Amino acid sequence: MSIINYAEKEIQFKVVYYGPALCGKTTNLEYIYSQIVPDNKGDMVSLATAADRTLFFDFLPLNATVIKGFKTKFQLYTVPGQVIYNTTRQLVLRSVDGVVFVADSQWEKMEENVESFRNLEENLAKQKLSMESIPYIFQYNKRDLPNVTPLNLLEYTLNNRKVRVQSFEAVASTGQNVFATLNAISMLLLQKFTQENDPSQKRSRSTVLVSSAPAGKTAS
Repeated sequence: MSIINYAEKEIQFKVVYYGPALCGKTTNLEYIYSQIVPDNKGDMVSLATAADRTLFFDFLPLNATVIKGFKTKFQLYTVPGQVIYNTTRQLVLRSVDGVVFVADSQWEKMEENVESFRNLEENLAKQKLSMESIPYIFQYNKRDLPNVTPLNLLEYTLNNRKVRVQSFEAVASTGQNVFATLNAISMLLLQKFTQENDPSQKRSRSTVLVSSAPAGKTAS
């Protein structure tokens, strides 16, 4: 759940990037971190294991949305992709506000994508959460590779619930749609928070995470 810091006049949202090993979660965070001005971000922390790692940092958008005088800050986390670190995944998901599920678009990775998404549901359930109770979106990464799964099959396999969520085709290594993905989950979190806490409150400014974020095609 979001944290309200009265001393700093900030509302903090936690976003977790989830997905199979080597799908591009870390690449997403590293690209985002590299594009944010130093004064608007905290240190990037890496908790490394023998074969995987968890990254996290927080940042204040360039034009932070203001809700009742409180600025919004976002905390971004990755989870280790390998199954043996499932306990760490569960710890990272604690108090999560929103999820970006990063799928590896390569044909041979589809089974891993499905298993990782199932694992996400199971780990959320242990915290009495569900995919229906928190904002989430899909990022179909590595769309620049020659052996990618067709978009309609990715959507059918992963994004096939009663209510389909927003999705993006991305190339995290070049930054394509990295910020489009982040902006989308951020806006969902802000909308949910506003609706739950003050339906009549209108945002005073739109969120701009990085003004130079590359544009890209959105899949829905």
